[in-house]
Amino acid sequence: MRPYRAGFACFVGRPNAGKSTLTNAIVGTKIAITSSKPQTTRHIIRAVLHRPESQLVLVDTPGLHRPRTLLGERLNDLVRETWSEVDVIGLCVPANEPVGRGDRFITGELSSLKATVLAVVTKTDLVDKKRLAEQLLAVSELADFAAVVPVSAVSGHQVDTLVDVMTDYLPESPQLYPDDMLTDDPEQVLVAELVREAALEGVRDELPHSIAVVVEEMIPEGNLTKIYADLYVERSSQKAIVIGHRGSRLKHVGSTARRQIEELLGTRVYLDLHVRVAKDWQRDPKQLRKLGF
Repeated sequence: MRPYRAGFACFVGRPNAGKSTLTNAIVGTKIAITSSKPQTTRHIIRAVLHRPESQLVLVDTPGLHRPRTLLGERLNDLVRETWSEVDVIGLCVPANEPVGRGDRFITGELSSLKATVLAVVTKTDLVDKKRLAEQLLAVSELADFAAVVPVSAVSGHQVDTLVDVMTDYLPESPQLYPDDMLTDDPEQVLVAELVREAALEGVRDELPHSIAVVVEEMIPEGNLTKIYADLYVERSSQKAIVIGHRGSRLKHVGSTARRQIEELLGTRVYLDLHVRVAKDWQRDPKQLRKLGF
């Protein structure tokens, strides 16, 4: 009989390498938020994959980047701290983009860690076989990886294989979390992330990091959960963008987020959103603390 294995793993890679989408594909439910914007993940979210002979705890971290603000520096510290505590790290490199400076930088950062490092070539559904073979070769030359695994989170191709490989490198250990637990994050953090994801969609590059969401109250009343949340931006001009013409954008944000939250909580949701201005909060330690960083 195989020994039971349990441990922590995380995916790393430059922004938009497909880390959160892959986490969601593995766990089979929407836990990490996905967005076309780099630096979307700000909080560390743990998702738990239960199998009969193993438990894989995936830690979704913010991407490592060159910081320009105090928020950026804190996010980087958070990332490095997580890397030093996990058992397995999957370096994600998209199949459809050439290996670049960012990939080499992150590979260098990983070289001193005690974790087992695998390379994961993501988005294989976007390239043909020849391009994929070339990319697998280019990626394997970055470092001496324990394994190189091509996957597509979108089509599901090789996702189970990747989980098998990652699990093989976990330590022998008793179960870490109870069977029915998918994430150890308080619901309020997940709800805030879903609201923020909805708010980011459609404002493209105008305010990727300027939005923070704080859930002030969650009140369950039978089959209805009342949620009161504030969206914080840095300037009045951004507030106008988020609210939109006659409130149309905010209404859209509310209905998109509400659907996602109802799915997450399994109840009907009343969502009350307000947009507030917290001037230059990304650079202000006091504001950062207040907004949960």
